[in-house]
Order: sequence, then C-alpha cells, then structure tokens
Amino acid sequence: MKTDLFHIGKFVIHGYGLMIGIGFVLALLVGEYRAKKMGMKEEALIDIAIIAGVSGFLGAKLLYIIVSFKDFIEDPIGVLGSSGFVVYGGLIAGVLCNLIYVKIKKLSFLEYFDLVMPEIALAQGFGRIGCFLAGCCYGRQTDAAWGVVFPAGSLAPSGVKLIPTQLISSGADFLNMAFLMIIAAKFSYTAVMKRKADGKETAGKHMAAGNIGFLYCITYGLGRFAIEFLRNDYRGEVGIFSTSQFISLFIVLLGVVAMAVNHKLKNCGESGIEEAINK
Repeated sequence: MKTDLFHIGKFVIHGYGLMIGIGFVLALLVGEYRAKKMGMKEEALIDIAIIAGVSGFLGAKLLYIIVSFKDFIEDPIGVLGSSGFVVYGGLIAGVLCNLIYVKIKKLSFLEYFDLVMPEIALAQGFGRIGCFLAGCCYGRQTDAAWGVVFPAGSLAPSGVKLIPTQLISSGADFLNMAFLMIIAAKFSYTAVMKRKADGKETAGKHMAAGNIGFLYCITYGLGRFAIEFLRNDYRGEVGIFSTSQFISLFIVLLGVVAMAVNHKLKNCGESGIEEAINK
C-alpha cells in the first residue's frame, strides 16, 4: 500500500485518485461496449457517466460530512479536503440526478439503470483498491497471517496487523460485477429484446426492466452490511449499526420489494414502475 505512487515534476500521483480514475474510465468503456451491443444510445451513457461522476463525488462527500459532522464543525476545511467519502451518498446522488436526466431526454430509466449498475460495481472494485493504497476504510486488528501492516503516514493505524477489508470489498465488487453482467447478458429485458429484434431469439424469458439494477441493490447491500462488521474506522452509527449498515438494510429492502413488484407487474402485462417514474 502506498499513498503517493510517483511524482511527475512537482505533480504527485496519489494511489487513491489513480484507482478512482482507472475505475471510471474502464466502467465507461465497458458500458459503451455493452450499450452498443444492446442497441442503446452510447452518447446518453457518456452523459450518464459524467453526471454520475460529478453528483456521486458531491453526494459521497456530503454524506461523509453528515456522519462526521462534529469533526466538520471543529475543522471544516480539514474534513472537506480529506479523502473521506461515503459510497452510499454517491450512489443515491448519482441515481437521483440521472433520473432527472433520463426523464428530460425521454429515455427508459430502468433500462439504463440495468446497463450501468454492473459498471458501477466495476468502478467500486478499483475504488476499494484505492482505499487500500491510502489506508482508509481499514479493518479490525487481527493476528491472522493474512493481516496487513500499514506504514506510517497512511490513514490506517500503523505497526499492527489489520484485516484488509478494502481488498475483501474490492474482490466482492468484482465478483458482483461479473455476476450481474452474466445475468444481464442472458436475462435482462434490453438484451433479450435486442436478440428478438435481430431474429436470434423468439421466445426467450427475460427479467423486467430495472431488475438487474434492483438485484445490484440486494447484492451490494448484503455485502456492504457484512463487511462493516470487520471494519474499524469510524463511519457514524445508528443504534447498534454503522450508518452504512443502517442504509444497507433499506437498500436491500428496496431491491427485494422493487424486484418483486416489477416482476409481478411484468407478468400482468403492465409497465408499472417505469410508468410511475416517467410521470
């Protein structure tokens, strides 16, 4: 793990920022490829990525300020300038801002929701590698052989073995991406409709539009809830849960209920959630 990777003159390349950048670019490239393959608008995806990047950054920082409000009152510049972010703030802000965008452009929110969420998981995987390089989002102390000792100067406590929760999270994010992409390629509404339009498939079963995105809510929410038990950095708390665990409960519940309702409405031949979003 290394906070500063290298220097170009006086310009410092930070590991965290570099991993965020790599994740964003790869997610965009993969998203463009999948959009083209499914006959979706690539230019719309670029707009969505830019909106998600900006609003996600601001949303993640805002939620971090909220959960660290006491520190923010004491040292607002220090909190604003820190590498502290809360992922859920970025996800919520990104979804809400892009909901407005697709409504203005008269696009199907749920189809693009299905398209981008696997790429979000990809970007998160690289983001967590960045967390490991910076030392943030660290785990509890451990005596296990696979424990990691962070150097002095990182955000994690130095000199003691810690559970590498960042790498565990990164691996889970990459697995989540692969799982969602496999399911989407075979069963997503847009993919199946594209194959039917091309004459490659006549009677394939498909999920309701939006259910790949809602499945992400379930898988990511469960993973995030679990990993929180291993982390030891302060993330705010709501009762016995960390702030992220508390939000995870609602994200998982949202995913389960939305998938069930969406599936039922699809079987009844109704547009349901999509129609409600577009009103």
